[in-house]
Amino acid sequence: MRDPRTDRLLSWYDANARVLPWRMPPGAAERADPYRVWLSEVMLQQTTVAAVRAYFHDFTTRWPTVDALAAAPDAEVMAAWAGLGYYARARNLLKCARVVAGDHDGRFPDTEAELRALPGVGPYTAAAIAAIAFGRPAVVVDGNVERVMARLAAIETPLPAARAEIRVAAAAMTPADRPGDHAQAVMDLGATICLPRRPACLLCPLSDDCAAHAAGIAPSLPRKAAKPAKPERRGFVYLARRGEDWLLETRPGTGLLGGMLAFPTSDWSDTPRDVPPFAADWRDVGEVRHSFTHFHLTLTVRTTRMAGNPDRGSYAPLDPAALPTAFAKAHRMLT
Repeated sequence: MRDPRTDRLLSWYDANARVLPWRMPPGAAERADPYRVWLSEVMLQQTTVAAVRAYFHDFTTRWPTVDALAAAPDAEVMAAWAGLGYYARARNLLKCARVVAGDHDGRFPDTEAELRALPGVGPYTAAAIAAIAFGRPAVVVDGNVERVMARLAAIETPLPAARAEIRVAAAAMTPADRPGDHAQAVMDLGATICLPRRPACLLCPLSDDCAAHAAGIAPSLPRKAAKPAKPERRGFVYLARRGEDWLLETRPGTGLLGGMLAFPTSDWSDTPRDVPPFAADWRDVGEVRHSFTHFHLTLTVRTTRMAGNPDRGSYAPLDPAALPTAFAKAHRMLT
């Protein structure tokens, strides 16, 4: 027997679903394009819907199919991704597109297990594609779903330890029919009603079913274990210009910001070595600060009026939008 909460939630979704460029309307006979679902889910990891819209439009205009993306030059895709952050996602995006194009004739697999075998596709993304694009009754759990389920069941165990309990709660509500609409309904509920700090419980279609609301503890859930402080690292970044061209280099293909266009830098550590790309009168113009997943970085921005003969990188025209955020911040100091 289907959980009655699911019917109430789907009725709410039918009337209130967000209109998003990668979605089909609630109850649509045609399912969403797996390529668009996959691309949106990869982009949305650690990023907001508002930030992703323009990037999604740009990608799907330039590369409307997975085959088109698979054939795109790495540098073009990495440049188009700049600003979305978490650049390993962009590298995995290309790897995955090329596996789908080369090994699956341009068609995404339709089961969670096969989807998880693709580069960069984890449990959540596989479940989302399986449910939304293929109608599989997969249990889809993202941050919004975690919050909704923790409140519905009043799960007070802190995250991440609570995830097993949350998954059980989510599985109990996942229907065999309309699983994609259900998954998106829970996401929308978390994004628009069951908000992190001020849940709009009076507007929630599940408020009568919510144990946390009944106990008056909804705003405090889900609880989170204290995070250790991020370490601090420092470094130097070198900005040199020759006419309209800037000294640029492509970072190594693996590691942080791998494959991205950037200005030359020193190492990033507690005690970085000042190693300019050529001998010149380099002057400091200030510092920029940027936070990565595992550490905070402070870069001393150094520049010179000399073009020099660099021992790494080359002079080329620059589109600032193609720079990773940390380097774009440094560039803005000189413009």
